[in-house]
Amino acid sequence: MSLPKFILGDNTDYPDAIFVIHTEFPRFIINLENDEVEWFEDFNEEDQRELKTETENAIKLATVFYDREIAKYDE
Repeated sequence: MSLPKFILGDNTDYPDAIFVIHTEFPRFIINLENDEVEWFEDFNEEDQRELKTETENAIKLATVFYDREIAKYDE
C-alpha cells in the first residue's frame, strides 16, 4: 500500500490538538497546537546534526500541508 506523505489526525483525548503525521523518513507526529514533535526514529547526536535541515524542512512542510488542507474546507 502506498501512503501519503502527510496525514491529518485528531483524538478526543486531546480536543484542541491538531496532529499531522509524517509517514516518510524521518517519521514523526507534530501537534500543531503546541508544536510538540514525537519522532518514530531514534537519532544519535551525529544523526541529529546531519538531519537538522531535513527535519526542519519536514516540519515546515507539515504546517504547509495543514494550511492547504484547511483552505480546502473554506472553499
